Amino acid sequence: MTVLGDTVAGAAASGVPLRGRRLLLPLSSAALYWAGMALNDWADRELDATERPERPIPSGRISPNAALATAGALTAAGLGLAGLGGGRRGLLTATGLAAAVWAYDTVLKPTAAGPLGMATCRTLDVLLGAGHTDRTVAGAAAALGVHTLGVTALSTGEVHGAHPNTARAALATSGAAGALAVSGPARGRWHRLTSLAAGSGYAGMVGRAQAAAVADPGARTVRSATKAGIHGMVPLQAAIAARGSVVSAALVAAALPVARLLSRRVSPT
Repeated sequence: MTVLGDTVAGAAASGVPLRGRRLLLPLSSAALYWAGMALNDWADRELDATERPERPIPSGRISPNAALATAGALTAAGLGLAGLGGGRRGLLTATGLAAAVWAYDTVLKPTAAGPLGMATCRTLDVLLGAGHTDRTVAGAAAALGVHTLGVTALSTGEVHGAHPNTARAALATSGAAGALAVSGPARGRWHRLTSLAAGSGYAGMVGRAQAAAVADPGARTVRSATKAGIHGMVPLQAAIAARGSVVSAALVAAALPVARLLSRRVSPT
């Protein structure tokens, strides 16, 4: 649910609303994200057999070939939807996003470049919704990218715990992301106030959890902070979207209770 707001935030920042065929862009974003989820399980199948045997592939519920085929089919669907919704530019951006997704899951994730790879995915996803790039759009994309960088780096400690400096860095990147989200031009006073309110919600949700990880960087606390960081993308997106459209911000914010409800059944991490 958190990925749908990327393209909405990008569209609001660019001033090009999601109307008509452009409404396909959030669906393209979701398809590419789901492709990454399936590909992630395929790429991690051997590691998961040791650390998380309850996951679909090591538990035997899904075969490796089925997971890989699902990733390929969803990637193709995402590219097709991007072409229909965003034309040539949308297809080009989605192609870069798909390449970043596959590179992250198959090559970058276990390396030091893993967090940067995931941050690139989220940055491109915002640009997919924007349709063009200017200073305002770049700031919006950077906000999601910087946030993702910190959350992904911290998430590497979900099993064995994290170094306190990693938790401190994640907290610092969240502060930078929040500042980027609420800064820049706003259409009016209410747009600015709504953006600041959403930004405050983001700071409270993510900052509190990451501060706890700084104090106690054990695996359990890190998992909680990572979950908060994933859900925190919603108020961050709302803070960006509100500067251009309060309605868009409200629609984005509505995804948070749904995401929280779904997380009781399937972990967001």
